[in-house]
Amino acid sequence: MKKTLITLALSATAVLSATPAFADLALATSKNCLACHAVDKKLVGPAYKDVAAKYKGDKTAADKLATKIIKGGSGVWGAVPMPANSQVNEAESKKLAAWILSLK
Repeated sequence: MKKTLITLALSATAVLSATPAFADLALATSKNCLACHAVDKKLVGPAYKDVAAKYKGDKTAADKLATKIIKGGSGVWGAVPMPANSQVNEAESKKLAAWILSLK
């Protein structure tokens, strides 16, 4: 019985710790971000893990990325510009930026 409870507790902890990542992946999916980006491979735009690595240690990165998510940008990752995403509001852009920067 004790072994079952420990296994159950560990499983619940794993699910709860993974939930924010899935929730933000769901947000990225619902806002069409995954049409051009993937978590771990380059598509039209860079992989989100590559973005996180590029901005690691940059204390202003979350604000920069949140702005780019809404307004778009160009020149940082090559010749293909990132268009503005009018489907994303400011709170969502901050949530997405924080999630991207949390990826390893």
